[in-house]
Amino acid sequence: MILDVIDGGLLTTVQDAGRPDAAHLGVPESGAADRRSLAVANLLVGNEPDAAALEITIAGPTLVAHGDGPIALAGAELGARVVGGRRLAVGRSHWLAAGEQVAFDGGAVGARTYLAVPGGVDVPVVLGSRSTCLVGAFGGLAGRPILAGDRIVSAIHDERECRELVWPDIDESVVEPSGRAGDEPVVLRVLPGLDPGLDSLAAAEWRVGSAADRVGVRLDGEPLPDGIGGETLTHGVPWGAIQVPPDGRPIALGVDHQTTGGYRVVAVVIAADRPTLGQLRPGDPVRFVATDAATAIAALRAQRDVLASGARALREAAGWERLAASAGG
Repeated sequence: MILDVIDGGLLTTVQDAGRPDAAHLGVPESGAADRRSLAVANLLVGNEPDAAALEITIAGPTLVAHGDGPIALAGAELGARVVGGRRLAVGRSHWLAAGEQVAFDGGAVGARTYLAVPGGVDVPVVLGSRSTCLVGAFGGLAGRPILAGDRIVSAIHDERECRELVWPDIDESVVEPSGRAGDEPVVLRVLPGLDPGLDSLAAAEWRVGSAADRVGVRLDGEPLPDGIGGETLTHGVPWGAIQVPPDGRPIALGVDHQTTGGYRVVAVVIAADRPTLGQLRPGDPVRFVATDAATAIAALRAQRDVLASGARALREAAGWERLAASAGG
Protein backbone atom coordinates (compact mmCIF):
# COMPACT_ATOMS: atom_id res chain seq x y z
CA MET A 1 0.00 0.00 0.00
CA ILE A 2 1.29 3.43 -1.00
CA LEU A 3 -0.52 6.64 -0.05
CA ASP A 4 0.35 9.96 -1.67
CA VAL A 5 -0.21 13.04 0.51
CA ILE A 6 -2.33 15.79 -1.05
CA ASP A 7 -2.77 17.70 2.22
CA GLY A 8 -1.05 16.88 5.50
CA GLY A 9 -3.86 18.02 7.79
CA LEU A 10 -3.40 19.84 11.08
CA LEU A 11 -0.75 17.52 12.53
CA THR A 12 -0.15 14.07 11.07
CA THR A 13 3.02 12.25 12.06
CA VAL A 14 4.51 8.77 11.87
CA GLN A 15 4.44 7.15 15.33
CA ASP A 16 5.09 3.72 16.82
CA ALA A 17 5.71 2.61 20.42
CA GLY A 18 8.35 5.30 20.92
CA ARG A 19 11.78 5.42 22.55
CA PRO A 20 11.21 4.59 26.25
CA ASP A 21 14.84 3.46 26.69
CA ALA A 22 16.44 6.74 25.57
CA ALA A 23 15.35 9.00 28.44
CA HIS A 24 18.83 8.86 30.02
CA LEU A 25 20.08 10.61 26.87
CA GLY A 26 17.55 13.42 27.34
CA VAL A 27 15.46 12.10 24.42
CA PRO A 28 11.65 12.35 24.75
CA GLU A 29 9.79 9.05 24.57
CA SER A 30 7.61 10.16 21.63
CA GLY A 31 5.51 7.44 19.98
CA ALA A 32 1.74 7.28 19.78
CA ALA A 33 -0.13 9.42 22.30
CA ASP A 34 -2.81 6.69 22.39
CA ARG A 35 -0.89 3.39 22.29
CA ARG A 36 -4.07 1.38 22.63
CA SER A 37 -5.62 2.75 19.45
CA LEU A 38 -2.28 2.34 17.67
CA ALA A 39 -2.33 -1.35 18.60
CA VAL A 40 -5.92 -1.82 17.39
CA ALA A 41 -5.23 -0.23 14.01
CA ASN A 42 -2.11 -2.35 13.53
CA LEU A 43 -3.80 -5.60 14.52
CA LEU A 44 -6.57 -4.95 12.01
CA VAL A 45 -4.04 -5.16 9.14
CA GLY A 46 -2.04 -8.03 10.60
CA ASN A 47 0.83 -5.99 12.06
CA GLU A 48 2.53 -6.21 15.41
CA PRO A 49 0.75 -3.83 17.84
CA ASP A 50 3.70 -1.42 18.00
CA ALA A 51 4.31 -1.00 14.24
CA ALA A 52 4.65 2.50 12.82
CA ALA A 53 1.40 4.15 11.70
CA LEU A 54 0.06 7.63 10.99
CA GLU A 55 -1.17 9.57 14.03
CA ILE A 56 -3.83 12.00 12.80
CA THR A 57 -4.76 14.94 15.04
CA ILE A 58 -8.22 16.60 14.99
CA ALA A 59 -8.16 17.78 11.33
CA GLY A 60 -6.99 14.92 9.15
CA PRO A 61 -5.00 14.79 5.93
CA THR A 62 -6.10 14.07 2.38
CA LEU A 63 -4.44 10.95 0.96
CA VAL A 64 -4.74 9.14 -2.36
CA ALA A 65 -4.13 5.42 -2.83
CA HIS A 66 -1.32 4.86 -5.33
CA GLY A 67 -2.36 1.20 -5.69
CA ASP A 68 -4.89 -1.27 -4.30
CA GLY A 69 -4.54 -2.30 -0.68
CA PRO A 70 -5.90 -2.21 2.89
CA ILE A 71 -5.72 0.42 5.58
CA ALA A 72 -7.13 0.32 9.12
CA LEU A 73 -8.40 3.10 11.39
CA ALA A 74 -8.71 3.20 15.18
CA GLY A 75 -9.08 5.92 17.79
CA ALA A 76 -11.20 9.06 17.62
CA GLU A 77 -13.97 9.23 15.04
CA LEU A 78 -12.66 12.07 12.83
CA GLY A 79 -15.04 11.60 9.91
CA ALA A 80 -12.84 9.57 7.56
CA ARG A 81 -14.35 8.93 4.13
CA VAL A 82 -13.53 8.10 0.56
CA VAL A 83 -14.02 11.33 -1.37
CA GLY A 84 -17.27 11.03 -3.30
CA GLY A 85 -18.02 7.66 -1.71
CA ARG A 86 -18.30 5.65 1.47
CA ARG A 87 -17.59 6.46 5.08
CA LEU A 88 -14.53 4.81 6.67
CA ALA A 89 -15.39 3.86 10.25
CA VAL A 90 -12.82 3.51 13.02
CA GLY A 91 -12.25 0.08 14.52
CA ARG A 92 -12.05 -1.72 11.19
CA SER A 93 -9.94 -2.22 8.09
CA HIS A 94 -10.91 -0.91 4.65
CA TRP A 95 -9.85 -1.93 1.16
CA LEU A 96 -8.85 1.01 -1.05
CA ALA A 97 -8.67 0.89 -4.82
CA ALA A 98 -6.00 2.76 -6.75
CA GLY A 99 -6.94 6.41 -7.15
CA GLU A 100 -9.38 6.59 -4.25
CA GLN A 101 -8.89 9.62 -2.02
CA VAL A 102 -9.26 9.50 1.77
CA ALA A 103 -10.28 12.69 3.59
CA PHE A 104 -11.43 13.57 7.12
CA ASP A 105 -14.40 15.78 7.98
CA GLY A 106 -13.55 16.08 11.69
CA GLY A 107 -15.29 14.94 14.87
CA ALA A 108 -16.38 16.22 18.27
CA VAL A 109 -14.98 13.58 20.62
CA GLY A 110 -11.34 12.58 20.89
CA ALA A 111 -8.27 14.17 19.33
CA ARG A 112 -6.39 11.41 17.52
CA THR A 113 -6.98 8.53 15.17
CA TYR A 114 -4.45 6.07 13.77
CA LEU A 115 -4.14 4.89 10.19
CA ALA A 116 -2.20 1.64 9.77
CA VAL A 117 -0.90 -0.02 6.60
CA PRO A 118 0.36 -3.62 6.23
CA GLY A 119 3.83 -4.04 7.70
CA GLY A 120 3.80 -0.54 9.17
CA VAL A 121 4.93 2.75 7.63
CA ASP A 122 8.37 2.31 6.09
CA VAL A 123 10.65 5.05 7.45
CA PRO A 124 14.19 4.80 8.90
CA VAL A 125 14.73 3.56 12.45
CA VAL A 126 16.34 6.27 14.62
CA LEU A 127 17.41 5.40 18.17
CA GLY A 128 15.38 2.20 18.01
CA SER A 129 12.12 3.73 16.78
CA ARG A 130 10.42 5.03 13.65
CA SER A 131 8.51 7.63 15.67
CA THR A 132 8.61 11.32 14.85
CA CYS A 133 10.22 13.40 17.60
CA LEU A 134 8.91 16.86 16.80
CA VAL A 135 10.88 18.66 19.53
CA GLY A 136 14.13 17.05 18.33
CA ALA A 137 13.26 17.20 14.61
CA PHE A 138 14.23 13.59 13.91
CA GLY A 139 12.52 10.28 13.18
CA GLY A 140 9.48 9.64 10.98
CA LEU A 141 9.62 11.77 7.83
CA ALA A 142 12.61 14.05 8.54
CA GLY A 143 11.36 14.79 12.06
CA ARG A 144 8.30 16.73 10.89
CA PRO A 145 4.59 16.28 10.18
CA ILE A 146 3.64 14.91 6.77
CA LEU A 147 3.24 17.48 4.00
CA ALA A 148 1.69 17.66 0.54
CA GLY A 149 3.92 15.75 -1.86
CA ASP A 150 5.04 13.16 0.69
CA ARG A 151 4.53 9.46 0.04
CA ILE A 152 3.52 7.01 2.78
CA VAL A 153 4.92 3.60 1.89
CA SER A 154 3.95 0.29 3.47
CA ALA A 155 6.80 -1.91 4.68
CA ILE A 156 5.29 -4.91 2.86
CA HIS A 157 3.47 -5.15 -0.43
CA ASP A 158 0.64 -7.67 -0.76
CA GLU A 159 -1.52 -7.41 -3.87
CA ARG A 160 -4.10 -9.96 -2.69
CA GLU A 161 -7.49 -8.47 -1.94
CA CYS A 162 -8.65 -9.42 1.55
CA ARG A 163 -11.86 -9.23 3.52
CA GLU A 164 -12.31 -6.15 5.68
CA LEU A 165 -12.02 -6.95 9.40
CA VAL A 166 -13.90 -5.35 12.30
CA TRP A 167 -12.55 -5.04 15.82
CA PRO A 168 -14.65 -7.27 18.14
CA ASP A 169 -17.49 -5.58 20.00
CA ILE A 170 -15.96 -6.66 23.32
CA ASP A 171 -14.29 -3.26 23.35
CA GLU A 172 -16.58 -0.23 23.10
CA SER A 173 -13.72 2.23 23.73
CA VAL A 174 -12.62 1.75 20.12
CA VAL A 175 -15.37 4.22 19.20
CA GLU A 176 -15.23 6.34 22.36
CA PRO A 177 -11.48 6.39 23.07
CA SER A 178 -11.65 9.44 25.31
CA GLY A 179 -13.99 7.69 27.75
CA ARG A 180 -16.35 10.65 27.49
CA ALA A 181 -20.05 10.69 26.64
CA GLY A 182 -21.65 14.03 25.78
CA ASP A 183 -20.65 16.79 28.18
CA GLU A 184 -19.49 14.44 30.92
CA PRO A 185 -15.94 15.08 32.19
CA VAL A 186 -13.13 12.82 31.03
CA VAL A 187 -12.06 10.82 34.11
CA LEU A 188 -8.35 10.23 34.64
CA ARG A 189 -7.22 8.00 37.50
CA VAL A 190 -4.07 9.17 39.24
CA LEU A 191 -1.55 8.00 41.80
CA PRO A 192 0.01 10.38 44.34
CA GLY A 193 3.05 12.30 43.13
CA LEU A 194 6.17 13.39 44.96
CA ASP A 195 4.51 16.50 46.38
CA PRO A 196 1.29 17.17 48.34
CA GLY A 197 -1.79 18.54 46.62
CA LEU A 198 -3.59 15.50 45.19
CA ASP A 199 -6.75 16.11 47.23
CA SER A 200 -7.03 19.68 45.96
CA LEU A 201 -6.40 18.56 42.39
CA ALA A 202 -9.13 15.90 42.60
CA ALA A 203 -11.64 18.26 44.23
CA ALA A 204 -11.37 20.91 41.50
CA GLU A 205 -13.04 21.17 38.09
CA TRP A 206 -10.73 21.42 35.09
CA ARG A 207 -10.97 22.01 31.37
CA VAL A 208 -8.31 21.44 28.71
CA GLY A 209 -6.87 24.79 27.68
CA SER A 210 -5.76 25.96 24.26
CA ALA A 211 -2.15 25.10 25.15
CA ALA A 212 -2.53 21.37 24.52
CA ASP A 213 -0.15 19.36 22.38
CA ARG A 214 1.99 16.20 22.45
CA VAL A 215 4.34 17.75 25.04
CA GLY A 216 1.66 18.52 27.60
CA VAL A 217 -1.88 19.65 28.33
CA ARG A 218 -2.42 22.88 30.27
CA LEU A 219 -5.57 22.74 32.40
CA ASP A 220 -7.80 25.75 32.95
CA GLY A 221 -9.76 26.28 36.16
CA GLU A 222 -9.51 27.87 39.57
CA PRO A 223 -5.78 27.81 40.43
CA LEU A 224 -4.76 25.41 43.17
CA PRO A 225 -4.20 27.02 46.60
CA ASP A 226 -0.93 28.78 47.32
CA GLY A 227 1.83 26.48 48.47
CA ILE A 228 0.91 23.56 46.20
CA GLY A 229 2.54 24.71 42.98
CA GLY A 230 6.06 25.97 42.56
CA GLU A 231 9.60 25.08 41.65
CA THR A 232 11.63 22.29 43.17
CA LEU A 233 14.90 20.49 42.53
CA THR A 234 15.11 19.19 38.96
CA HIS A 235 14.13 15.53 38.78
CA GLY A 236 13.02 12.94 36.24
CA VAL A 237 9.38 13.13 35.20
CA PRO A 238 7.26 10.38 33.61
CA TRP A 239 4.60 10.52 30.92
CA GLY A 240 1.37 11.41 32.72
CA ALA A 241 2.96 13.45 35.53
CA ILE A 242 0.78 16.35 36.73
CA GLN A 243 3.12 19.28 37.26
CA VAL A 244 1.96 22.42 39.06
CA PRO A 245 3.84 25.64 38.22
CA PRO A 246 3.81 28.64 40.58
CA ASP A 247 0.56 29.94 39.01
CA GLY A 248 -1.32 26.88 40.36
CA ARG A 249 -2.59 25.74 36.92
CA PRO A 250 -1.66 22.07 36.37
CA ILE A 251 0.06 20.64 33.30
CA ALA A 252 -0.41 16.96 32.39
CA LEU A 253 2.72 15.80 30.62
CA GLY A 254 2.24 14.11 27.26
CA VAL A 255 4.26 11.61 25.29
CA ASP A 256 6.75 14.21 23.96
CA HIS A 257 7.42 15.63 27.42
CA GLN A 258 10.86 16.70 28.59
CA THR A 259 12.74 14.02 30.52
CA THR A 260 13.33 16.22 33.59
CA GLY A 261 11.33 18.96 35.24
CA GLY A 262 11.60 21.51 37.99
CA TYR A 263 7.95 21.96 38.98
CA ARG A 264 6.20 20.11 41.79
CA VAL A 265 4.41 16.90 40.80
CA VAL A 266 1.20 16.25 42.74
CA ALA A 267 -0.03 13.18 40.82
CA VAL A 268 0.69 10.82 37.93
CA VAL A 269 -1.93 9.48 35.49
CA ILE A 270 -1.95 5.67 35.63
CA ALA A 271 -0.61 3.80 32.57
CA ALA A 272 -4.03 2.37 31.68
CA ASP A 273 -5.45 5.91 31.34
CA ARG A 274 -2.64 7.35 29.22
CA PRO A 275 -4.58 6.52 26.03
CA THR A 276 -7.42 8.65 27.39
CA LEU A 277 -4.97 11.44 28.23
CA GLY A 278 -3.72 11.25 24.64
CA GLN A 279 -7.26 11.80 23.32
CA LEU A 280 -7.91 15.08 25.18
CA ARG A 281 -8.65 18.09 23.01
CA PRO A 282 -9.03 21.80 23.91
CA GLY A 283 -12.26 22.46 25.75
CA ASP A 284 -12.71 18.95 27.17
CA PRO A 285 -13.81 18.88 30.84
CA VAL A 286 -11.49 16.75 32.99
CA ARG A 287 -11.78 15.20 36.44
CA PHE A 288 -9.02 13.45 38.40
CA VAL A 289 -9.78 10.49 40.68
CA ALA A 290 -7.22 9.15 43.14
CA THR A 291 -6.53 5.42 43.06
CA ASP A 292 -3.94 2.96 44.38
CA ALA A 293 -1.15 0.91 42.83
CA ALA A 294 -3.10 -2.37 42.95
CA THR A 295 -6.01 -0.85 41.03
CA ALA A 296 -3.63 0.73 38.51
CA ILE A 297 -1.92 -2.61 37.83
CA ALA A 298 -5.25 -4.43 37.53
CA ALA A 299 -6.55 -1.82 35.06
CA LEU A 300 -3.45 -2.17 32.88
CA ARG A 301 -3.71 -5.97 32.90
CA ALA A 302 -7.39 -5.78 31.96
CA GLN A 303 -6.59 -3.43 29.08
CA ARG A 304 -3.89 -5.78 27.79
CA ASP A 305 -6.26 -8.76 28.13
CA VAL A 306 -8.84 -6.99 25.95
CA LEU A 307 -6.21 -6.31 23.29
CA ALA A 308 -5.08 -9.94 23.40
CA SER A 309 -8.69 -11.16 23.09
CA GLY A 310 -9.28 -8.87 20.14
CA ALA A 311 -6.09 -10.06 18.45
CA ARG A 312 -7.18 -13.71 18.86
CA ALA A 313 -10.59 -12.97 17.40
CA LEU A 314 -9.02 -11.25 14.38
CA ARG A 315 -6.67 -14.18 13.79
CA GLU A 316 -9.64 -16.56 13.84
CA ALA A 317 -11.57 -14.36 11.42
CA ALA A 318 -8.58 -14.21 9.07
CA GLY A 319 -8.21 -17.99 9.31
CA TRP A 320 -11.82 -18.55 8.26
CA GLU A 321 -11.30 -16.13 5.36
CA ARG A 322 -8.28 -18.07 4.12
CA LEU A 323 -10.23 -21.35 4.46
CA ALA A 324 -13.16 -19.95 2.44
CA ALA A 325 -10.79 -18.66 -0.24
CA SER A 326 -9.08 -22.03 -0.56
CA ALA A 327 -12.50 -23.70 -0.96
CA GLY A 328 -13.46 -21.22 -3.67
CA GLY A 329 -16.22 -19.66 -1.61
